[in-house]
Amino acid sequence: MAQQPPHLVKQTLDKDLDKITSVEAATQNVSRGLAGPGIALIFLVAATMFAAVYVIGKPGAVVVVAAAAVGAYMAMNIGANDVTNNVGPAVGSRAMSMGLALAIAAVFETAGAMIAGGDVVETVSKGIVNPALFGSTDMFIWAMMAALLSSALWVNLATWIGAPVSTTHAVVGGVLGAGIAAAGASAVDWPQMAGIAASWVISPVMGGVVAALFLAFIKEFIIYRHDKIASARKWVPVLIGVMTGAFAAYLALKGLRQLFHLPLSTASMIGLSSGLAAWGLSIPLIRRQSEGLENRNQSLRKLFQMPLVFAAALLSFAHGANDVANAIGPLAAIVSVAQGNGVTNAVSIPLWVMVIGAFGISVGLLLFGPRLIKLVGEQITKLNPMRAFCVSLSAALTVIVASWLGLPVSSTHIAVGAVFGVGFFREWYTRNSKRRAEYMKMKADRWEIEERPERNAEELRRRYLVRRSHFMTIVAAWVITVPAAGGLAAVLYWVMSLLFI
Repeated sequence: MAQQPPHLVKQTLDKDLDKITSVEAATQNVSRGLAGPGIALIFLVAATMFAAVYVIGKPGAVVVVAAAAVGAYMAMNIGANDVTNNVGPAVGSRAMSMGLALAIAAVFETAGAMIAGGDVVETVSKGIVNPALFGSTDMFIWAMMAALLSSALWVNLATWIGAPVSTTHAVVGGVLGAGIAAAGASAVDWPQMAGIAASWVISPVMGGVVAALFLAFIKEFIIYRHDKIASARKWVPVLIGVMTGAFAAYLALKGLRQLFHLPLSTASMIGLSSGLAAWGLSIPLIRRQSEGLENRNQSLRKLFQMPLVFAAALLSFAHGANDVANAIGPLAAIVSVAQGNGVTNAVSIPLWVMVIGAFGISVGLLLFGPRLIKLVGEQITKLNPMRAFCVSLSAALTVIVASWLGLPVSSTHIAVGAVFGVGFFREWYTRNSKRRAEYMKMKADRWEIEERPERNAEELRRRYLVRRSHFMTIVAAWVITVPAAGGLAAVLYWVMSLLFI
């Protein structure tokens, strides 16, 4: 029987399956990138509906609901940008994982905002403009709406380009620009603006100097000593005491100021007593923790990990308590005026407004915070637990010193300035410290700095220098935050006035 010729069929099934698999993979990658914005949009819708439940049937309900959506958007941008400074150094130094940092920051930011976020806030962001000079309540409402939206858009742009900026300065710029557009330049408190402009320089410089001083102390008295463990047992409890005292005073003076008002002298005494107690309690703990550790820098890092976790939590609580009211201040003003309470210098913040602000910060942090956390903690300069400890300590201590001196400062600028200060100090110290040179000569048989200076100089530039590209981007964003937010607010107010007034 003759064999039938084979039936030739084009094998397209496998190729088609490969194409389908590629399309599915591409779809997953695209959908993964859209997950964050999608969840953010769901939160905005939920916040809008949540606000509607409280204001439906009341005067100005439509305007208030729209403002609530903008306020929720602003709160998310605060979480994505401003909160990252509190946990970035701890993550960059490997003292905690990204997941733990996000969880701690979200919980303590929300707790700080809800527990001590404040019942009363100055409606126009610390008296930047005089509300009495607005021609009508409608002008004031849409000026605050423009300020809120412009500051949110600017912080969103800053987050996208990778620049941690002061959200308070963004709100100030928005109120300034909208106020000038609505009521003229005479409505602006220019001496107050001069103080804010001064804080652009004061905040990062003070933060950097304080962080560098503490790092110099750690290097001189702990790291470059023959017996590192013995030095750590002596000085780490002292540093923990200083940190505890600084945070106790910080929380008493700033974080809990809406629950009860304490003078600076009382807050200082609380800080001093807390610091002494922490110093005494940490001595046996550090001694027990240091038992069996090798006499090397890697061992020292373990002693600073737990203080960093507490520092991140306390900074997040204080930030939530201190900054959320500033961010939702324009929203609170809109709610008060729209419901017929008139234009006043101070208004109460409804609970539902605080809820939107508190949870908005957490949502923004969880969805979009990791990018700037990595930038602050890893990409500006290399951090380890000792350097990150100096950054966190500087953030709290500098605010206390500035409050005592009456200087306007930004917590964001302080924290990022402290990171830069640590990095620039490392550059200087590596090249100029005699103690380090003697220590390295003792530890090494060959001293490369003397034998191969050209190669060593190139290695130092590669390993130790602060990344200048990040430095320039962040400083430029700081300088233009107020004018950029102000210009955008003026344009938005002009458009809104044409449409709604």
